[in-house]
Amino acid sequence: MSKSVIVVGTGNAALCAAIAALEKGAQVTLLEKADQALAGGNTKYTAGAMRFAYDGAEDLLPLLRNPDDPRVQNADFGGYDTEKFGNDLLGFNDGRPLSEEQEALVNLSGETMRWLASHDVKFEPIYSRQSFEKDGRHVFWGGLTLAAENEGVGLFDMELAAVERMGGVVRYNSAVTGLVTEDGQVVGVRVGDEVLHADAVILASGGFEANDEMRVKHMGPNWKAAKVRGTPHNTGDGLTMANEVGAAEYGLYAGCHATPMDLHMADFGNLDLPAGERKNYRKISYFLGVMLNADGARFVDEGANFRNYTYAQYGAAILEQPGQFAWQIFDSKVFELLYAEYRFHDAHFVEAETLEALVPLMTGVNAEAATATLDAYNDAVDAQTAFDPTVLDGKATDGLTPPKSNWAQKIDKGPFRAFPVTGGITFTYGGLKVDAKGGVLREDGSTIAGLFACGEIVGGVFFAGYPGGSGLTSGAVFGRRAGYGASQA
Repeated sequence: MSKSVIVVGTGNAALCAAIAALEKGAQVTLLEKADQALAGGNTKYTAGAMRFAYDGAEDLLPLLRNPDDPRVQNADFGGYDTEKFGNDLLGFNDGRPLSEEQEALVNLSGETMRWLASHDVKFEPIYSRQSFEKDGRHVFWGGLTLAAENEGVGLFDMELAAVERMGGVVRYNSAVTGLVTEDGQVVGVRVGDEVLHADAVILASGGFEANDEMRVKHMGPNWKAAKVRGTPHNTGDGLTMANEVGAAEYGLYAGCHATPMDLHMADFGNLDLPAGERKNYRKISYFLGVMLNADGARFVDEGANFRNYTYAQYGAAILEQPGQFAWQIFDSKVFELLYAEYRFHDAHFVEAETLEALVPLMTGVNAEAATATLDAYNDAVDAQTAFDPTVLDGKATDGLTPPKSNWAQKIDKGPFRAFPVTGGITFTYGGLKVDAKGGVLREDGSTIAGLFACGEIVGGVFFAGYPGGSGLTSGAVFGRRAGYGASQA
């Protein structure tokens, strides 16, 4: 007899869990809290980038929808092995060794990408955000090279198509309100007054980032003001349900994935926009300019590393500033290098021909102090080292605190633009502890029979941040694991 599996959610992790369970012959039903238009959790809000270990271009070609694109033959993809991936994660662990979950993420990342490609989930090189043209070639940087075809929306569409081809069923407007147990085993779920039985339940319902009370409880009062850049439906329901049946809390509940966001964005990335446009409120080209707070002071090293490795921390840092906002300032030398989100039709910014005229337009900022900060920054820039955005170019400031360690160019060519930003929260890091099959554990380490979890609800994967593109990969790795585990429950 085939197993029956219920998956709670329809994001990347949920869909990967469904594909894996269907592969093993299970009957799978996905229950989605949202309507069909808002299904997909946070996945549709992403740019679809996925970080994974690979040796070189030969590992990437089978994953591409269009490997014959002439740009592919004219690209330097480099390599990114498991050691590098692990070291990059360690850089965000605040001294912690790699967790069991991080080891799994690193070691299973490559095979999981190949598995997705075998289900016709295909990818394309990230020319626009992860490469710069140098000597006529596309040079990729930072170990992140591929994104799903048509970004996060495309990833959702391709994974959902795979689920439906394999016979999976999706029910929308079906918020799960509780778990059904018998003799300590999870045997189904409640959807309102309806009880649905199953051999196994997989929670893939995301974290608690859209729940103001839980953010304040676990992360502190600053996070009340955070812009939620993803789905409004990730309100911690799965965590609450799992805790009610004895699941252990695990991971860093005070941590989250954050990013600088447009200060004036609508909540949840403006639900009136098509799903693929909602991500454009992110503002992560700060490394090409400087950021000033209300006191007119810089507060981070904008060029500490490639933005893949800093944007999560810097989103949180903005929320620690007076008034919980900042301004990103650029001159026209870099306008063409700014990511497309800066040219988004709903992007908020001010512009002036001179810095003297720009600074007074930056609402809420001490203009005199800001002018002094910008003058000091320009005076400190190393004029001898060449600017090169494809590498950590060492073009730094001298004598400034905080320094700008790379890509420090004078801000001196008009016109000038300044973009108001705040901190945005993507997903939370605290969650549940799972075993090697995706089974949810109690405090004593025992498994709650019939209950599995994957995606953002799994704790222990991230701590003080992560290298960009790891989140979707984590969802796929742990989704696949939970699907296989649940199908054999």
